[in-house]
Amino acid sequence: MENRGGESILLVDDEVQLTLMAKRLLEKSGYRVEEETNSMAALEKFKTNPLRYDIVITDMKMPKLNGANLSRELLKIRPDIPIILCTGFSEEIDSEIAEAIGIRAFVLKPVSRQILIEIIRDILDRKPRRE
Repeated sequence: MENRGGESILLVDDEVQLTLMAKRLLEKSGYRVEEETNSMAALEKFKTNPLRYDIVITDMKMPKLNGANLSRELLKIRPDIPIILCTGFSEEIDSEIAEAIGIRAFVLKPVSRQILIEIIRDILDRKPRRE
């Protein structure tokens, strides 16, 4: 492991309490976290400054723009942005579909803090993916 946090995370989930809890846990691990509970607002925030974020963590099930479609839009703006998609059981998406979109990690909920931190570190410590 090269780093121990410090990177900037955009965290997107429409469940306010889960988002705040995840933000606190990630901040305790040294990350800078901006949370957004509206996927459309998250997309606008990303458009404003796409280089501000080192990684995006998004939920799948959200109104208007689900996590898969949000990921597609983010990757159009910045093809190298690492994205972790978190979901409960979903018939809409699986790991193969997520990989085809360009999502770096597909995580089933609930996920422990330790596992999530390991996934984040693994992704961030890898060399950038070449398009």
